[in-house]
Amino acid sequence: MADIVIPRDLLPLDGRFGCGPSKVRPEQLDALAAAREVLGTSHRQAPIKNLVKSVRTGLSELFRLPEGYEVVLGNGGSTAFWDVAAFGLIERRSAHLAFGEFGAKFVASASAPWLEAPHAVTTPGGTRGALEPVDGVDVYAYPHNETSTGVSAPVTRVGASPDALTLVDATSAAGGIDFDVAETDVYYFAPQKNFAGDGGLWLALMSPAAIERAQRINASDRYIPPFLSLTAAIDNSRLEQTLNTPALATLVMLDEQTRWMNAEGGLAWAGARTAESSGILYDWAEAHPLATPFVADPAHRSPVVVTIDLDDSIDAALVATTLRANGIVDTEPYRKLGRNQLRVATFVAIEPDDVRQLTRSIDFVLDAMAG
Repeated sequence: MADIVIPRDLLPLDGRFGCGPSKVRPEQLDALAAAREVLGTSHRQAPIKNLVKSVRTGLSELFRLPEGYEVVLGNGGSTAFWDVAAFGLIERRSAHLAFGEFGAKFVASASAPWLEAPHAVTTPGGTRGALEPVDGVDVYAYPHNETSTGVSAPVTRVGASPDALTLVDATSAAGGIDFDVAETDVYYFAPQKNFAGDGGLWLALMSPAAIERAQRINASDRYIPPFLSLTAAIDNSRLEQTLNTPALATLVMLDEQTRWMNAEGGLAWAGARTAESSGILYDWAEAHPLATPFVADPAHRSPVVVTIDLDDSIDAALVATTLRANGIVDTEPYRKLGRNQLRVATFVAIEPDDVRQLTRSIDFVLDAMAG
């Protein structure tokens, strides 16, 4: 069946629907080419510092940062930030929502031997639990969007204690879902999803309370490896740099993408665009006899990562292989989920019209398989 040829008039203009790394816009590549005098130069000098400043300024505008919040960046991606938080933000104990692979990974990092065992609300893939206040907890943490399952959570503070911080893992949500950053103390992400960069950096929107917490822990007797020092990242960000050499190409692509989103209408525009694209897929799956949205509760469905189960009579892996052979790539499900499904990114760089064409291409493949 992989030799099925989809008619050209049914194909999207751009067939990249991967959940990360994601589609990179041509304008970002143009910006990268124009930055050839910046690439390969010292990150301690003015050209790179100006680039970092532009990124921080653009993100401040995009996310409508409240007074006192700061954009902090560091090396290592979101995976590193889980350890950064375990060393530098959790004082004694954290509470977590774990409704997929990435929420569970933060629970693992928060199980460090110098911390009390975390409280975790764990639910099966495709569902989402709720966090309630827990005595003795000083950090509440959850993903804004679970990339592995296509479940999204609203960004709201947890708990009545004014001393508890709210941390939100936003790697696949940031820049694609509108929200109020004042409902968080740390909204952190890597730039390879809606911002269409490469990995290797983490960025965090930090409240004054979170900055104060990091500084207090740093002044304690807790051992913190220099690479995972949040205060070092804060200090360096204020100097428009990172502790170690950053991925300059990612900074260039991130800067261009942020400029584009701000020019188009900011986070409200971006959120409406991803909602349109994901809505096309959910409506298609609801109407098709061989497809079903994996996330049963519409209120829990992600606007940026769509997971669709196919009927057991259809081999979803073969569908994805056939699409790939026709230039439509990265629709395979998350590898550890183990379901007969397609997973499609509807990040802000992806054109809604290409999503419409994707449904027509899938229709053609399913009809050919059924016939």
